[in-house]
Amino acid sequence: MNMKKSIWIYWILVLAILFGLFRFSGRLDGSENITTTQGIAMIESGQVKSVTLDGERIMLEDLDGQRFRFIVSPLMQDTFYTKYLLARVESGEIELQTKSTNEGGFLKTILPYVLMLGLFFFMMNTLTKVGRTQSREAEEFTKNKAKRFQAVGDVITFRDVAGLEEEKTELYEIVDFLKNPAKFTAIGARIPKGVLLVGPPGTGKTYISKAVAGEAGVPFFTISGSEFLEMFVGVGASRVRDLFKRAKKESPCIIFIDEIDAVGRKRGSGLGGGHDEREQTLNQLLVEMDGFEKNEGIIMMAATNRPDILDDALLRPGRFDRTISIGLPDVRGRYEILKIHTKDKPLAEDVDLKQIAKRTPGFTPADLENLVNEAAILSARQNAKVIQRTSIEEASIKVIAGPEKTSTLITPEEKRLVSFHEAGHAIVSRFTKGSDPVHMVTIVPRGRAGGFTYMVPEEELNYHTKEKILGEIVVLLGGRAAEDLMLGDISTGASNDIERATKLAHAMVAKYGMSKTLGTLNYTDDESHLFLGKSLGHSKTFSEETLKQIDEEMREIISHCYQKAIHLLEENKEALIRLAEALMERETIYKREFDALFEEEYNPEDYKDDTLELF
Repeated sequence: MNMKKSIWIYWILVLAILFGLFRFSGRLDGSENITTTQGIAMIESGQVKSVTLDGERIMLEDLDGQRFRFIVSPLMQDTFYTKYLLARVESGEIELQTKSTNEGGFLKTILPYVLMLGLFFFMMNTLTKVGRTQSREAEEFTKNKAKRFQAVGDVITFRDVAGLEEEKTELYEIVDFLKNPAKFTAIGARIPKGVLLVGPPGTGKTYISKAVAGEAGVPFFTISGSEFLEMFVGVGASRVRDLFKRAKKESPCIIFIDEIDAVGRKRGSGLGGGHDEREQTLNQLLVEMDGFEKNEGIIMMAATNRPDILDDALLRPGRFDRTISIGLPDVRGRYEILKIHTKDKPLAEDVDLKQIAKRTPGFTPADLENLVNEAAILSARQNAKVIQRTSIEEASIKVIAGPEKTSTLITPEEKRLVSFHEAGHAIVSRFTKGSDPVHMVTIVPRGRAGGFTYMVPEEELNYHTKEKILGEIVVLLGGRAAEDLMLGDISTGASNDIERATKLAHAMVAKYGMSKTLGTLNYTDDESHLFLGKSLGHSKTFSEETLKQIDEEMREIISHCYQKAIHLLEENKEALIRLAEALMERETIYKREFDALFEEEYNPEDYKDDTLELF
């Protein structure tokens, strides 16, 4: 039941109660209702002491002082008076009292209507207010939810952004145009209407957009793509219109849409024509960005990690003219990022940020911030006054593999299994060309892994050769090969290794063109899911026979790498057993001891106090 209907019912009940109270107010004087026949019988039998006439209402009082009342119709009133009362009144047997029908008339007649009229106007006023409130709520519901940010005081600027020098140069043109538009318009230049920031999660897309707002010093409206959409069709389009209407009033300004893929996905990408609300919202956004009306002074910025599913109309010149890729930072960028995140934190003297940057390839800016924060937490937990190097080393592993689960109980059989499995990875890595050096091997569970072999690359690579990828597959299969070779049985512990190895083999054959049989062709066109933006009518570009050849090629790569892992373990069986026994005894082996395992003078007692040394 809606609010308006419930208020109507409420006031109808109130009016009915008030009317009943006034209509039957006479019952509150203590009299008892009787029939007309009973009243006449009491008069004729001499039981009545006094009679009060009040219009059609007759009030009797008997000899005991008890009161009774009954009704005489207007047509019978004269007959009743002359026939039953007149003689008895003249003889003094009955005392006659008359009560004017207008006595208390204001209270009994006028006042009820005045009150009801007042209640009516009060009720209408209340309903009007409710209607206005509901109308206001509906209007608020269709308004955009963008947050307005104005660069005042201590704000994020380009000085706070590290590792994105080229990207900052591109974006500074936007800032320069907002500050000095005449410089561009004088030579006929048109600033890009929109800038799309593309990159993996955690690379700083949203952060650098805040820096643009801080540098430009203009109003900055930020909203998430999902905030446009509701279950009611048309709301999203209304919010887009309201957002641009609001932005026009405060131009020049910047509108930033985070996770734009929530609203900008390819149209017609779902069954039944897609989600009408999302598509209407996208259509309105396209019109506002480059329609018949000009939005001078409004610059669009957006961020996504899925540019492949965005609608083509959104990416054409005149809308998002410029796409800026924000990737993972290199070693110099990571060093600058670490400097920013540690500038207000006390560091131990042996902490070398350059070494940390070198040993953290693949870390995003978000990972590096988390690394510094986790290290600070670990140091505080140990009651240290500064962030220690050992805490940073432990935090780096925690970011990659998760925290240690030291309380997890495992059986001796499982411990032996995990020890040989992780030892297999480490030994194969040691003797595989191009493989990264081992810094730690542990059988202490971390995250979802029962054990962990930590290998850190000596140098950062932008491209991987076929030999390098095959070596990665061999190392991944080293754990399963060690189980098979040393225990005569295999377990489910290698499921993640097999999954990663399979993906690498498939990429070699179908994506990187590293197959002699299939040649340098790409067979990954149809990998995208229908709901991620591919057309329903998209057809395959290769035959079933080709799929069969891809499967056979993948199987051959995996089989070859597995046999190579078995061969390396057989050649270094003594070192494999030595490492597995050391893991069963002490659970964690570090780089110095691991390297000493292959020497004749190896003594486990010399390495009991070893710790992780990454930096």
